[in-house]
Amino acid sequence: MKTFCWTLTLAVMTLMLAVFAAPGYAQDQEELKFELPEPFFGGTPIDYWSENLEKEDFKDRPAFMAPKGTVLVSKGKTVTSSEKNPALGELKMVTDGDKNYAKNSLVELGPGTQWVQVDLEAAHEIYAVLFWHFHEGKRVYFDIIVQASDDPEFKTGVTTLYNNDIDNSSGLGVGEDKEYIENNKGRLLDTKGAKARYVRFYSNGSTADENNHYVEIEVWGRPVK
Repeated sequence: MKTFCWTLTLAVMTLMLAVFAAPGYAQDQEELKFELPEPFFGGTPIDYWSENLEKEDFKDRPAFMAPKGTVLVSKGKTVTSSEKNPALGELKMVTDGDKNYAKNSLVELGPGTQWVQVDLEAAHEIYAVLFWHFHEGKRVYFDIIVQASDDPEFKTGVTTLYNNDIDNSSGLGVGEDKEYIENNKGRLLDTKGAKARYVRFYSNGSTADENNHYVEIEVWGRPVK
């Protein structure tokens, strides 16, 4: 019996050492510090329900850990879009660091499925993506799809990071992610080190109207070695 217990103890200790030595364990990670914009109070209550709509969470977001060396790599980077000339704002505002809810911080694209794309200028390991469509009041945007690729045309090597288009109305495949109500916390994706140079963001109107909006996009990662 003593021999069995000693063998079991050695096995547990070996397993613990392996876990602590594994790449990406907590000792090799650090918390990402996201700067959230000022919340907006007021506006018209949202009148929308869907079986795919997640319950709004008012709690503070838990700490988000990523490998050391992960930083904001999208600020000031070039943004292109399915519409070259937005109806409101300029595409460069999507990565300018301004996350205010005011209209002068908002980029508006027309109706239908539209996208904006961030060029990170080199391949990166992407660990987090955080984006705000709108937060001057509550609304739900439809067919939100986030993809990453090394191909600027997104014809090859495409990785889907998020997709809540449950009926494939945007034609990019059926998604399994949840719809959500916009607020100042934005939408945070754990992208688990996906490797890509370009990140593309789709949407298809909202509960407010058929247009598409972006306040800010943040991509957090580190260059591929």
